[in-house]
Amino acid sequence: MSTFKDLLRVAFNGLFARKVRTLLLLLGPMIGVAAIIASVGLTDSAKGDLKAKVNKLGTNLIEAAASSSFGGQDPTLPQDAVERALTVTTVEKVSAVVELANIVVSPYEEASDVFETVPIPVLGTDLNLPDVLEVDLVSGRWISDFDAQKGARSAVIGVGLAQEFKFLPGEIRTIELRGIPYAVVGILDSVELEPGFDNAVFISFHSAEIDFLDDDAEPNKMYVRCVEGTEKESADALRLAVNLGGPQEITTEIKSEALELAAQSDRQLQLIVISMGLLAIIVGGLGIANVMSISVIQRSAEIGIRRALGHTRQIIAIQFLLEA
Repeated sequence: MSTFKDLLRVAFNGLFARKVRTLLLLLGPMIGVAAIIASVGLTDSAKGDLKAKVNKLGTNLIEAAASSSFGGQDPTLPQDAVERALTVTTVEKVSAVVELANIVVSPYEEASDVFETVPIPVLGTDLNLPDVLEVDLVSGRWISDFDAQKGARSAVIGVGLAQEFKFLPGEIRTIELRGIPYAVVGILDSVELEPGFDNAVFISFHSAEIDFLDDDAEPNKMYVRCVEGTEKESADALRLAVNLGGPQEITTEIKSEALELAAQSDRQLQLIVISMGLLAIIVGGLGIANVMSISVIQRSAEIGIRRALGHTRQIIAIQFLLEA
């Protein structure tokens, strides 16, 4: 048995003669390699998903909110905050909202007690929010000038809330806001850059002033679309423009950065999985080395016979290495 082909045949015969041991030895490295391949695949898939999502949603959406020191306990932005924001040359469009507190939302009056402890956001907003967010309506329409002029109590709800309240597309129904009936005129599609909007209720600033606020509705948050590539510069300029030189009184957030942070968390998890896969390969390799060394000891009689038949130490060593 001097040829390499003969050595391979004997090595494979040795492996298949002990099928269970061979299978158990292979499991560790197999699991490790599979984990690494899966992690690399997940990483590439996550990168592709993130790139597609950012391309779809855009990187140029900025959220500007009044900080806690602006206006005391319930900080608000100036009433002309939208006009001030539009003075920034890199800003393309702006929409303002006011978050209303302590409003119980229920699908009908009899359910008010059930939903009293369920926090559902209610926001007064202007006409531009879907355009700025670049989100369509699943059905119906957005709040219009006509609603404000006629004092109509019209509301748009998020797609998640519509599912919770079992609304059907195109269905004419009302919801109760602190016991006041509002006609649902539209359902807003999912807002990936602002997930809280999926379960929110949107009404006009006029309705918010009449039904829920003692004074004029002052926004406490704005959503701004700027020229792509100018996000950081626009965010800095907004802080100055909206507060007329007091950058510490307003906070800005580039919404696409939240997606990137989430992706970084996913990558860290994938690195952990890859590390575990490498560990499994190392442990499996050590297990193979250990078992093969024991195998040499257990097969000492076979080795003696083959030595007596003229096989050299080198040939026998190569066979065991091939089995390993």
